[in-house]
Amino acid sequence: MTTVQKPSIVKRSRRFKTAAALVQRGAALSPEEAMELVKKTATAKHDETIEVHIRTTVDPQRQAQGLRGVVVLPHGVGKTVRVMAFVQGEAATAARQAGADYIGDDETIQRIEKDGWSDFEVSVATPDMMGRIGRLGRVLGRKGLMPNPRTGTVVPAQDIAKAVSEAKRGRLEFRADKTAIIHSVIGKKSFAAQQLVDNFTALLDAINKARPEGIKGPLIRSLYVTSTMGPSIKLDVAKATVLKVE
Repeated sequence: MTTVQKPSIVKRSRRFKTAAALVQRGAALSPEEAMELVKKTATAKHDETIEVHIRTTVDPQRQAQGLRGVVVLPHGVGKTVRVMAFVQGEAATAARQAGADYIGDDETIQRIEKDGWSDFEVSVATPDMMGRIGRLGRVLGRKGLMPNPRTGTVVPAQDIAKAVSEAKRGRLEFRADKTAIIHSVIGKKSFAAQQLVDNFTALLDAINKARPEGIKGPLIRSLYVTSTMGPSIKLDVAKATVLKVE
């Protein structure tokens, strides 16, 4: 006799149900309305992270339609970003002055390779260091921490201070996953609604600029914003895509 398992039912807390009641089912809001509402639905005691989930029209199976890029959010991400700089000589001095938390010297490289240490959120490097840190790919690559020219984290020595500064301010990498969705942080509940709008607009602008060739019609299929522990809020794609970065 075959046992049929009943689908599991997700139990929602009273707090979540109260927050969800503020969201009108099926309504698609402007970015301004959505950011005001997501702050109201972020009712947990801690400073919840605000995330956006963007479904695109790219085909993840086609290499030519890979969608990825970087953006510096105007108001940061609301947390301290620890930066590792794989540099040497004068570039190391410039990186320290720009705020790098760690300098990737031989001892640090060995620590990462042998112990798997990666207590940082972003790493940058100069081209002359790539030969020395190439073997770290198996540790840093799967964590998304390996410097890469395509994401602007491998830069000439004269640009290392700028790269470190941008990383400290809120430089984000975005990438469409295998379901063609981009998941990204745009701030915290404590941000003003307009700050969230500004960050969201900057992200959407960067995504549109990274549009792969061969995409016909709209790039963005749907947009949702949510807090860490709150309900999803749908945005009006047409209203969102006409906003411009100030």
